[in-house]
Amino acid sequence: MDITKVVAELRQELANLDAAIVTLERLQQSGPRRRGRPPKSMSAPILPEMDEQVDKVEAGALKKARRLP
Repeated sequence: MDITKVVAELRQELANLDAAIVTLERLQQSGPRRRGRPPKSMSAPILPEMDEQVDKVEAGALKKARRLP
């Protein structure tokens, strides 16, 4: 095996480990998780194929809310 290739792979692994350490340190500094619903910015993005289903559910909920006295 070529020694320059080994050195390059080790440097890449070192960069990966440094990134993992930074991420874990940030998680540690953020403190304990809060109770309750997460902010909307933290929720997962809706997939394009799910848009129609979400629209139908929202439209149904609006109709139901309008019927209430």
